Amino acid sequence: MAGREDTLLNQIRARVSIPRNSEIVVGIGDDCAVLRPRGAREDLLFTTDQLIENVHFRRDTHPAPAAGHKALARGLSDIAAMGGKPKFCLVSLAAPKWADSRWISGFYRGLLRLAGQAGAVLAGGDLARSKQFSCDIVVCGGVPRGRALLRSGARAGDCIYVSGRLGGSALGLKTQAGRAWRVHLRPSPRLALGRFISEQLHATAAMDLSDGLSIDLRRLAIASSLAAEIVNPPVFRGASLEQALHGGEDYELLFTVPAIMDARVPASHQGIPLTKIGVMRRGPAGAVFLNTRRLAPLGYDHFRQS
Repeated sequence: MAGREDTLLNQIRARVSIPRNSEIVVGIGDDCAVLRPRGAREDLLFTTDQLIENVHFRRDTHPAPAAGHKALARGLSDIAAMGGKPKFCLVSLAAPKWADSRWISGFYRGLLRLAGQAGAVLAGGDLARSKQFSCDIVVCGGVPRGRALLRSGARAGDCIYVSGRLGGSALGLKTQAGRAWRVHLRPSPRLALGRFISEQLHATAAMDLSDGLSIDLRRLAIASSLAAEIVNPPVFRGASLEQALHGGEDYELLFTVPAIMDARVPASHQGIPLTKIGVMRRGPAGAVFLNTRRLAPLGYDHFRQS
């Protein structure tokens, strides 16, 4: 059964029609929109994400530079999931009275540090006042023409992989201590890995794990009109299996590769573990089975409580 967020998204998507001659080749429903300029050798990727006070961060626990880092990392993770390379970003920020010039300066310091590391120059944006802090980030990236990794490309028999170890962000949010807290505050977009799985492993589908494995794998399976069979995923040290399955905000990559490429997937890439967790199968679209039992999509849904 679709979550409320996905149901609302589907209702919006049903009302949108992309003209046949449009340069937009991928619209609503993937990690990024894909624009194919006529005659270009490269497709452009566009993604937008929000960072909202008391939803994605709390000012009493999240330092300003960490909030800025996270705001951009969320968008960069979408670019990574499509196998792209960042080009620039736009930032619109609405700041309440408590966010003084020192806090805002710290926010941009964290954002710009990550932007410099990723090659995503800040090219513009907007500033406004509001009762609650919120930030909207737009990131543009590029990918070789026709090579963007989509959620819809998986085929029956493809092997399912995840990067890293899951549940660290959820553990960090709960404990606010140790390495897990650092992982939660400053997630690392898997940009180099995204290009590697696309160019070297010929991945067939991918997405980033922002809302939790259980709900995100369901979304990939629906997009590919397949079911998924998995075993327990790799768990961050100290985290629970429940946190690894449903916790969200790990910003690791979930991807599929053809069975013929399975033997070529390394155990790690640049120090990031790559773990096979299952296989895509023919079956009810979106059904996910963990150790042969149906797995409920209990990841984060913005509209679940509404």
